Amino acid sequence: MASEDSFLVLVHHRGSIKRKTRSGVKFTDKDPLCIIVSPTTSYDALVSSVLEKLGLEGVKRVKKFFYRIPTTVLHDTVKYDCFTIGSDEDLQVMFLCRRQFPESGGSNRNANTIATVAGSSSRPAVASSSVPVYEPPIQPVASPSFVVDLSSNVGDVVRYGEHLPTEVQCPTPAGVWKGLFDDQDDDDVEPDMIADDSGDDLGATDPRRATGGSSSGTQQYPPHFSSLDLDAMRHDENPGQTAGFGARDTEGSAGMTEFQVGQQFQDKDEALLSVKTYSIRRGVQYKVVESDYRRYVGKCFEFGNGCTWLIRLSLRQRKGIWEVKRYNGPHTYLATSISSDHRSLDYHVIATFIMPMVRAYASVNIKVLLNATAAHFGFRPTYRRIWMAKQKAVAVIYGDWDESYNELPWWVLGVQLTMPGTVAVLKTCPVRVGGQLDESHAYFHRLFWTFPPCIEAFRHCKPLVSIDGTHLYGKYGGTLLVAIAQDGNSNILPVAFALVEGENAESWSFFLSHLRQHVTPQPGLLVISDRHNGIKAALEAPDGGWLPPATYRAFCIRHVAGNFALTFKGKDDRRLLVNAAYAKTEVEFDYWFDILRSENPAMCDWANRIEYSLWTQYCDEGRRFGHMTINISECVNSILKGVRNLPVCSLAKATYGRLAELFVRKGREAEAQMGTGQQFSQFLVKCIEANLKTARCFTVTVYDRDNSEYTVAETTPTGSFSLGTYRVSLGSQTCDCGYFQALHFPCPHALACCAYSRLTWEPYVHQVYRLSFVFGVYQMGFTPPIPEGFWPPYGGPTVIPDPNMRRAKEGHPRSTRIRTNSWNHCQAGLPPSM
Repeated sequence: MASEDSFLVLVHHRGSIKRKTRSGVKFTDKDPLCIIVSPTTSYDALVSSVLEKLGLEGVKRVKKFFYRIPTTVLHDTVKYDCFTIGSDEDLQVMFLCRRQFPESGGSNRNANTIATVAGSSSRPAVASSSVPVYEPPIQPVASPSFVVDLSSNVGDVVRYGEHLPTEVQCPTPAGVWKGLFDDQDDDDVEPDMIADDSGDDLGATDPRRATGGSSSGTQQYPPHFSSLDLDAMRHDENPGQTAGFGARDTEGSAGMTEFQVGQQFQDKDEALLSVKTYSIRRGVQYKVVESDYRRYVGKCFEFGNGCTWLIRLSLRQRKGIWEVKRYNGPHTYLATSISSDHRSLDYHVIATFIMPMVRAYASVNIKVLLNATAAHFGFRPTYRRIWMAKQKAVAVIYGDWDESYNELPWWVLGVQLTMPGTVAVLKTCPVRVGGQLDESHAYFHRLFWTFPPCIEAFRHCKPLVSIDGTHLYGKYGGTLLVAIAQDGNSNILPVAFALVEGENAESWSFFLSHLRQHVTPQPGLLVISDRHNGIKAALEAPDGGWLPPATYRAFCIRHVAGNFALTFKGKDDRRLLVNAAYAKTEVEFDYWFDILRSENPAMCDWANRIEYSLWTQYCDEGRRFGHMTINISECVNSILKGVRNLPVCSLAKATYGRLAELFVRKGREAEAQMGTGQQFSQFLVKCIEANLKTARCFTVTVYDRDNSEYTVAETTPTGSFSLGTYRVSLGSQTCDCGYFQALHFPCPHALACCAYSRLTWEPYVHQVYRLSFVFGVYQMGFTPPIPEGFWPPYGGPTVIPDPNMRRAKEGHPRSTRIRTNSWNHCQAGLPPSM
């Protein structure tokens, strides 16, 4: 028997989706799987259930789930977005969202959940005898649905542009290019504006005070709170307890419990929240007649015109509590018009409501919060108000947005005391007031930081680094610059960070100069980036240390293909360009380039304006290790999820905690594998196993036994492009196929030569793939942070945010990212992974 909080979900495997329409994702499976999911279900257990139902255990593996999450509910239309589920944390977010959206009635939770799966919209109601609730018209919501990618066999290495970690390589299910697999790091593009906190009309309500007021009777909470509000309050009272999201109560307006004379509240904020929420539930309006530090009086808007509703609350100074001194209720007038909004539903009230969702998932989509608020209160506030509420909720949980800047100097001192060797460079700008320099304050300008384990880790990583920037979402704008490395097991890890005002030549020069000095001093390093002019200027600076032969530069092919698509719209044309970029030999490059030229010579002219060594693999002399793109999206999703939504000091603290957890987890994995006698990373082992299967179909001829020179003839072609016969030199570790020198481990042809000459293939593997090197990446751990009370004192000026960085313009900022769906189209037709 399923638990009370369990529900059934439909699981559609790859190939069952036709397209994403305006009203949502259209499924074409006639017989989807039915899986029972509960709040205690782990991600691994869900994966096992799906594979067991499909009978594919040990044959296929699940890459990721895609959850169809409601974003808009309008009358009889429900619109959805795609939420990627790849961890236990994501499953919990799905449960939080699931509980927010009302469905049509029913008395038994399990029963109406089954009805939902059968096609009818239903949701159980939780009755309450003391909680009045305004019940909005119920909107139909489709049953929860998963899409699962089962595209790869167990042991296969799926090539998605480069050799990425297993948990990051996620091919998109067939037929869901449009919208189902957009870059998750920019799913929630925030509006570029925020108003003052005084912008709403009925006073500020602190969400931290969302605790129940006691009354003179047995009632323990304000009479208007729903079950969700109670869960939120219990969560704040007991931080260790997980907040719940219950269904709305179903009492009609006739049975609502009113305020009572003598009812008490802990403070004024709690009392105001009670009055506002009561007004919203009843769908009525009231006005504030008097409000000061000891008295609050509210009257119905129609007071004296058919309604006598009035409430007077006063401060009891001895006890420090607020009490209802007079109450005339309930409302006796009928509204003559219907509004989709309510003036009492200000962002303070909304912040209290959405607090558990923001606490569980700081980057929760604004559309999801808006839809949940509308479903819960029965009124639909503006996008702007929800955005402001989210910023307030974030501030309550993670610290004030403005004060966070002043905490940065203390954090720098604290983290340097915790981890000696931490590099943190804080830059400020002077503050002038009336033309005079204010020496007691300074504007935040830039911050660079990295930790000793990251510096040590990079010495054992592949000799390349990806750099990119991602926008901050919050009260103040800015950009987070990240340098990302990769170990021999294809795990990505950020090694350096910077908070800057934006991507320009000065900010990139600030970041790259410190990156080169403190983290990446190795010669012959490769830097993969986009074609931003600021990066170009910083890398080409004579005194920056980034000029060849000290370092080399390469472009991310995803960005090159995106720029190409701005001029040439054909998806097949982009595919040809990307295939040419991935070619590991000049012959293969010419093959794809000739096809591109036959389509349109102008496309070749466009590509020829970029130096080949910057965007093609066959000209990179093996420096890319097969990596053709930057990893910022994967890094943000897997390691830095949600940090861009936090105040700056909380963001910096989060990087320390997230990396500490990553180093422990990956270090244990590598140590456990070494304990079993393994010598190479799992990534390499899988690649070698796949190459050995292919190598059995080759014919080998020895030409120079001393110098290990061979020719290998393919009995059966192994890819879409084949030369038929290849020259292999084990001595120089080269092969005509290009894979040996590009990936730095034996290709199938080299393995065939090793087998023919009874040689072991291990000496021909780059040391970065050895488990000892992988373990070296994570060998140096992090130190538990010293409590803030023991941080060294800071005696400098108060650091404040630059007012020019505050969001002030209305509307959404234009997204400049390159959509993954376009990139996924470029992946079609690429040669199979080695």
